[in-house]
Amino acid sequence: MILIQQTRLNLRGKKTRNLRVRVQGSGRKEKQGKNNWWWLKGNNRWRWQPIIQAQEIGVLLIQLAIVMFVMRLLRPGIPLPGSEPRTSTTFVSVPYSEFLNKINSNQVQKVEVDGVHIMFKLKKDAIDAGSVESIGELNSKLQDSDSLLQSVNPTKRIVYTTTRPSDIKTPYEKMVENDVQFGSPDKRSGGFLNSALIALFYVAVLAGLLHRFPVSFSQNSPGQLRNRKTSSSRGAKVSEQGETVTFADVAGVDEAKEELEEIVEFLKNPDKYTRLGARPPRGVLLVGLPGTGKTLLAKAVAGEAEVPFISCSASEFVELYVGMGASRVRDLFSRAKKEAPSIIFIDEIDAVAKSRDGRFRIVSNDEREQTLNQLLTEMDGFDSSSAVIVLGATNREDVLDPALRRPGRFDRVVAVETPDRTGREAILKVHVSKKELPLGKDVDLGNVASMTTGFTGADLANLVNEAALLAGRENKLLVEKIDFIQAVERSIAGIEKKATKLPGSEKAVVAQHEAGHAVVGTAVANLISGQPRVEKLSILPRSRGALGFTYTPPTN
Repeated sequence: MILIQQTRLNLRGKKTRNLRVRVQGSGRKEKQGKNNWWWLKGNNRWRWQPIIQAQEIGVLLIQLAIVMFVMRLLRPGIPLPGSEPRTSTTFVSVPYSEFLNKINSNQVQKVEVDGVHIMFKLKKDAIDAGSVESIGELNSKLQDSDSLLQSVNPTKRIVYTTTRPSDIKTPYEKMVENDVQFGSPDKRSGGFLNSALIALFYVAVLAGLLHRFPVSFSQNSPGQLRNRKTSSSRGAKVSEQGETVTFADVAGVDEAKEELEEIVEFLKNPDKYTRLGARPPRGVLLVGLPGTGKTLLAKAVAGEAEVPFISCSASEFVELYVGMGASRVRDLFSRAKKEAPSIIFIDEIDAVAKSRDGRFRIVSNDEREQTLNQLLTEMDGFDSSSAVIVLGATNREDVLDPALRRPGRFDRVVAVETPDRTGREAILKVHVSKKELPLGKDVDLGNVASMTTGFTGADLANLVNEAALLAGRENKLLVEKIDFIQAVERSIAGIEKKATKLPGSEKAVVAQHEAGHAVVGTAVANLISGQPRVEKLSILPRSRGALGFTYTPPTN
């Protein structure tokens, strides 16, 4: 436990209070293997891709233009290529009074009525009586269509349009009396052929969209939603850097490693146990705080045993549609059995394995329950010859369903705890050697480990990286002790706010307060043997809200 004395001031600068910050572990969650169905060899990563790429949008637009062109060709009144050309039509707008005159003089052959809009054609004998003269007569009556009528070719078909006033009825009686053909226009989209083309176009678009998905929904197995290419994890190169992870890369959790070494031994030499009638544990549940190395331990088991390592996140089993999660569980275990001996690792298993007794949920979730039921069924279906081990990781063991934790499913529960001083020193050595970090002569990793009580493996990895960044910021060739000290302070108290300046009165209050902590801490160290002494006082504000702090190195 790391004890830091921090000071806050109110707005008036008169009242102060002490805050004791207990740093027992980082709130960061492990990112290794998170949200991935399984790892690939090398530096490949799963990435979401848009369903339609930019170039495909252009292809779809071209296809749409072709379909619209074909539909346009099939419209009534438009000749197909190679057919006889039809007489073109010219539309002439006339007043409604002219339409009534033509109806009364029995010169109209056909009328189409669409509400107040009327289209009509004159009889052939009326046109033959003198088309040019008729046009000249209309020219004198219709001033708005002068230029149009003068440009009309007499051989063209002329259709007249007009608009009926709303307070005048359409003269249907006169049309019947003069034997005029009348009706409403056909507003359909071009007949059966056009409808078939439209349906075919929509089907083609839907098929193109479905083709963009990696696999069909019926064959959707974990890991195939994000990439069309599935890859075997044979070779156990499952680490984030594409390297084989072994127990040598894991430090500070010796008890957990001992429990898992038996799993490795069974996967390597199963006959050693089966000839005695023993069966391997079907499942091992790794329980610990975030960042303690649960995922790294699971990868190390696969690396030591040299078997396929199929990793997935439990949250990805649950989908909007009921039944998808159970289907993915079946596909996952089916793949593992085909590649047996193999290891299935389910990270954050509490996402689908919460207790069903209602204490931890306000409303029910049928999809999650179906997924959990399928998981229980699959783990019951294992036999001694399947050689498939299920590893689960969680930091909330208390919310798991009791049916999942019973013997026969997860036979063992391995606690992955925060490392002690010796374990932290071993973890620091692993990360320093892995990064090939050049250390100064004044760096003692044992002293650094003493300063980091409560740090998890992920915290220590970040600490080494922060120290290297601080040294690089100063253009140093070696990482020195001061870099590690500053990295520890940044992890515990936050970043110094050098630009923030306190007024003189507030600065004096903070200084007196921190000096009081130092006096008390020194007095306690003198009275009680073995107690650490105060090492640092600071009145510089920090990013986590502290106006100053007194640093006393913790002890285990």
